Amino acid sequence: MRKIFLLLSLSIILFSCSKERETNMIVTGQIKGLKKGKLYLQKMKDTLLVTVDSIALIGTESFELKDFVDSPVLYYLTFDANNAEKSILFFGEEGTITINDNVENFGVFPEINGSKNQVLLDKYKLMSQKFQEQNLELIKLDFEAKKANDKNLIEKVENDYKRLVRRRVLYTANFAITNADSEVAPYLALTELYDATLPLLDTVNAALSDRIKASTYGKRYQEYLEQIKKQEKNKK
Repeated sequence: MRKIFLLLSLSIILFSCSKERETNMIVTGQIKGLKKGKLYLQKMKDTLLVTVDSIALIGTESFELKDFVDSPVLYYLTFDANNAEKSILFFGEEGTITINDNVENFGVFPEINGSKNQVLLDKYKLMSQKFQEQNLELIKLDFEAKKANDKNLIEKVENDYKRLVRRRVLYTANFAITNADSEVAPYLALTELYDATLPLLDTVNAALSDRIKASTYGKRYQEYLEQIKKQEKNKK
């Protein structure tokens, strides 16, 4: 009888262990000034934003969340307090990622360490911000030119805008090609190269390593290219 009891106990322990969620990414950090709230670790699954882990924080500023990453993708660290949600978008990947922020300006200037793809994404964003600033300047000039009915200035602004778009597209494509062995490359191709020509998109795809082509964003980029080629073929 005792032997049967021991076997049953062992079976329950083994079953419990098998039910534990496998993880290979730890997201840890501190939210300064936090008194009470809930943090969610989320990611996109198909077209839905799903929560993969969460933690209620009461009287502590530190947190730890986990998930299993098949392939590096973007995650959301979402803070919910008083029914007001704010998120930090970051590249999740295997290992330990540290995110430090504060409650007052949550998501504005977070400190993110431990993700190689995040380092590259932050580097790209610095240049992207400059393109955005130039774009805003052109929008302002276009408004003023049309208000003054200055046809020469309107034409100049239109040409400057086209050159800006071309520069942004070429910079993004070159950045993706230069970093073709990182998951950030197909991600940028998917999200930032909507103005690019098909030959340029093909060039970026050809530069991607086999490992990246097999990644989540790499596969999505392949599907995206196939859709575009199919559309182009139907137009003929």
